[in-house]
Amino acid sequence: MNVTLQVDATPSASALFLRPWNDRDAEPLVEAYRDPTLRHWTRLPVESTEDAAQWLELQRRGWETGERLSFAVYEDHSSTGEGRLAGNVVMKRTGPSQESAEVGYWTAAHARGRGVAPRALEALTSWAFDIFTVEGLERLDLLHQVDNLASCRVAEKARYEFHQVLPAHPPFPRDGHLHIRRAATPA
Repeated sequence: MNVTLQVDATPSASALFLRPWNDRDAEPLVEAYRDPTLRHWTRLPVESTEDAAQWLELQRRGWETGERLSFAVYEDHSSTGEGRLAGNVVMKRTGPSQESAEVGYWTAAHARGRGVAPRALEALTSWAFDIFTVEGLERLDLLHQVDNLASCRVAEKARYEFHQVLPAHPPFPRDGHLHIRRAATPA
């Protein structure tokens, strides 16, 4: 599946261009993972080009199986979609049920605080419901640790409603929040 998503610029934010990850993203990925905050909240370390190649292969396999649909998020200052890497958004469909999937994201340090994550998440969410509702997708789940306040704000801005607190479950050392967004019901 060759998918690209675009988010229009706003008066205060550049346009975003989302596409599946590819080998050209290795160096920007390593650069993004130099950020200690990003490393704190993510589980797979990317410290070298070898790590990046393994991470990118995981994303490629996810697209092949349909279980992990991950997008590189670029700030698009030139309408070409090849600006600076700003983050990642992903939809994970790993369970037997087609009714729900999980979304996740991270934002590069230089792009934080500018609405990149909620705007990219909204683009992914709209795309997922447009494409997969026909297969039975009714709900997207967003999980984060309770102490990740920035992720909670992203969830709220992207209209994922808080649902419940979940107990800690390895590899996550703390309780978590479950936010849910449901597919719009036809009028």
